[in-house]
Amino acid sequence: MKKKTAIICLTILLSGSLRCFAQLTIEECYRKAQANYPLIQQYDLIEKTKEYNLSNANKGYLPQIDFSAKASYQSEVTQIPIDFSRLGINGISIPVLSKDQYGTTIDINQTIWDGGSIKSQKEQIETAAEVERKNIEVNIYSINKRVNQLFFGILLTDAQIEQNRLLKEDLKRNYEQISSYMQNGIANQADLDAIKVDLLNTEQTKIQLTSTRKAYTEMLSRLIGEKLDSETELIKPSPEHNSSRSINRPELSLYEAQIRNYEAQNSQLISGIMPKIGIFATGGYGKPGLDMLKTDFSAYYIVGARLTWKIGNFYTKKNSKKTIQANIKSIETQRNTFLFNTRLEITEKENNIDRYTEQLKYDNEIIELKTSIRKAAEAKMANGTISGTDLARDINAEQTAKQNRILHEMELLLAIYDLKFATNN
Repeated sequence: MKKKTAIICLTILLSGSLRCFAQLTIEECYRKAQANYPLIQQYDLIEKTKEYNLSNANKGYLPQIDFSAKASYQSEVTQIPIDFSRLGINGISIPVLSKDQYGTTIDINQTIWDGGSIKSQKEQIETAAEVERKNIEVNIYSINKRVNQLFFGILLTDAQIEQNRLLKEDLKRNYEQISSYMQNGIANQADLDAIKVDLLNTEQTKIQLTSTRKAYTEMLSRLIGEKLDSETELIKPSPEHNSSRSINRPELSLYEAQIRNYEAQNSQLISGIMPKIGIFATGGYGKPGLDMLKTDFSAYYIVGARLTWKIGNFYTKKNSKKTIQANIKSIETQRNTFLFNTRLEITEKENNIDRYTEQLKYDNEIIELKTSIRKAAEAKMANGTISGTDLARDINAEQTAKQNRILHEMELLLAIYDLKFATNN
């Protein structure tokens, strides 16, 4: 029993440790954010709609059956005005049509050749569904940019919180030293107050940074659909980046799909001017039948072949084709504009990467010099040759240099991943 209890306790401790030290990479955030995005459900709806439309289009090859029934009464009927008795011919009479007429018919039409109409219709259904899918891909891909902003925003605040904590420790150490200096008459209350002010500032900064981190974490949690807390560790990615300028954005696939959709409309336009060939059969029962002179109910049928050709479609073909070509040109212009703007964005991101990289080269040296100046100021403070205000100034200068390095590092990482977003490489 004790062994089982120990195992349970160990499991709880391990699970708690795992929870506290949960790690998350930016690539995992991309996947989770895309999977959590409500628009992802639209994929299934598009596929189902496409299948229904294709099924309906295929039914165009099936025989089309129409049933009709009618009953009528008319005030007059056609009569042949010949009186055979007056002509000396007896025993011959011409039947008179009934004024009440009834009939039921079943018409069956079977397409033999439709000029490619159904085929082009199915092609357009396919390409229209592809356009919708690509449009969703573009919208979902845009989430990556929001992930970048939140992910690196959290990394930046984490680094600033840590640096603020180190600053607070240094200030506490100096506060204690100056307190001892006061006992020896080397420092005064004003020197101690100068450090105290900076200590209070670190508390204010901690509140601000913690609040910012909490806001970023909550937004990222909602975006990826997973609860994150202050203990979740975001893995800082490597600053290496791909120098390729090739553009593989989903917008390009969307433009291609739109062009194919217009080309499918052009195929449907061509099929619209082609003749249609089919066979038909009509079966009926009524009074009168095919023989209008018979007044009894009778059954009948008609079979045959039919050719139809809508000549009027030739009138609008030219303008319709020009409209489709204009739409294709419009899509091509949008694509070229997108590529132009994206290349400008790539150039901007590359310049930003170069700038931040060069700045980082000097940050460490600046920090080393500021640290040396701060240590010298602490020594002077111990000798009573400078005031606490002067020491606080040098401490803040060192802190500013360290914060600049943190900022430049995060700006570099964000620029690298913004470049990845711009190229999708």
